[in-house]
Amino acid sequence: MNAVIKTGGKQYIVKEGDIVNIEKMIAEPGEVVSFEALLTFDGDKVTVGTPIVAGKVSGEVIAHGRAAKISVVKYKAKSRYTRRSGHRQHFTRVKITKVA
Repeated sequence: MNAVIKTGGKQYIVKEGDIVNIEKMIAEPGEVVSFEALLTFDGDKVTVGTPIVAGKVSGEVIAHGRAAKISVVKYKAKSRYTRRSGHRQHFTRVKITKVA
């Protein structure tokens, strides 16, 4: 059974046993979190929610972390303007335990 969940403004296709990095959540490692399913599918059987399906998706928070650094460069030609900065996005690693 697979499901599409929405969290942090993004949608993810998940199934039991998957480990996904999602936007940072306020939850401690080891804590169980639940998500609402927008769509579930298993082979040819597809259930589309309006806007959500009756089933829930459960997961366990494994850890929190930060993604790799990306460089941000602002540059304007012919005006001696250059600004450099970086960004590291926070994330929460979640193991999907149940898709219902």
